[in-house]
Amino acid sequence: ADAASRAHFHGLMFTGYDTDAAMARIASMNMLLHGVENPTIERADSLSEGHPGDDRYTLVLANPPFAGSLDQETVSKDLQKLVKTRKTELLFLVLMIRMLRNGGRAAVIVPEGVLFGSSNAHKAVRKLLIDDHKLDAVIKLPSGTFKPYTGVSTAILLFTKTSSGGTDRVWFYDVRADGMTLDDKRTPIEANDLPDVLARWQNLDAETARARTDQSFFVPRQEIVDNGYDLSLNRYKEIEIEEVEHRSPAEILDELDALEVEIQDGLKRLREMLA
Repeated sequence: ADAASRAHFHGLMFTGYDTDAAMARIASMNMLLHGVENPTIERADSLSEGHPGDDRYTLVLANPPFAGSLDQETVSKDLQKLVKTRKTELLFLVLMIRMLRNGGRAAVIVPEGVLFGSSNAHKAVRKLLIDDHKLDAVIKLPSGTFKPYTGVSTAILLFTKTSSGGTDRVWFYDVRADGMTLDDKRTPIEANDLPDVLARWQNLDAETARARTDQSFFVPRQEIVDNGYDLSLNRYKEIEIEEVEHRSPAEILDELDALEVEIQDGLKRLREMLA
C-alpha cells in the first residue's frame, strides 16, 4: 500500500466511542494489538448534545446498549427531532443513520423488540429505514447468543443510508445455530449457520427463488409496509407441515380386539396352570 493508504489505515480509518473510559482504553489496546497504530477511540456519550458529527462515516459496525432508557433532557435535540423516545436501541439506530454518509452502510445488532415493537417510536424508526433509506437484511439470531450476559433475543440489521429510499425488498435469514451451545456455558459445537449466512449474502441473486419455508428468503417492501412495517421473521416465514397418514379407526379397533383375545387366552392358560 502507498503512504497515503497506510496513513489512513493507521489514523482516520477507525473511530470508536464509549461512555466508559476503561472500555475506550481496552478498545485502543485491541486496535494496537491488531496493527492499527493510531485509531480515534474516544470516551464520549454518543447520544448527548455533542454527539459525533453527521455524514462522516462510510461504515458503522455496532452492538449498542439496549433495554435501557435515558433522561430525555440529556439526549441530543437533533436525534429527538427524528424520533421521540428514551429507548437507547432506537436512539442509536437513528444516530447511526445520521453519522453515515450517503451510500454508507451499517450492520447493527438490535434487540428483537425493535423489529415488531408497536410504539410510535418503534414504527417511526422502521419506517425511516425502509422509506427513507435502504434496509438490506434482517438476520435473526438464536435466543441465547449473548448468554451469559443477557438472554434477550437479537437480530442484525444491515442497511444503507441513501436519504432517498431504495428498499425494494428485504432479505431475511433465520440463524438457528452459531457454533456454540445456547446456554450459559456457550460451549463450541459443530452446528454453525454463520458461514452459510455469509455465503448466501454474497450471492443474493440465488436467493430470489427461495420459498418462505426456507431458512432465508426475500420479502417485498410493499408486503412489509402492508404489515405495519413489521420486520419479525416469523411474520413472513411459512411453516411447512408434513402430512401424516393415520390408520383408520376401524383398523385400530380390530387390532385392539386381537390383543384382547390374546390377553384372554393368556389368562385362561394361567388359570389352568394354577388349578
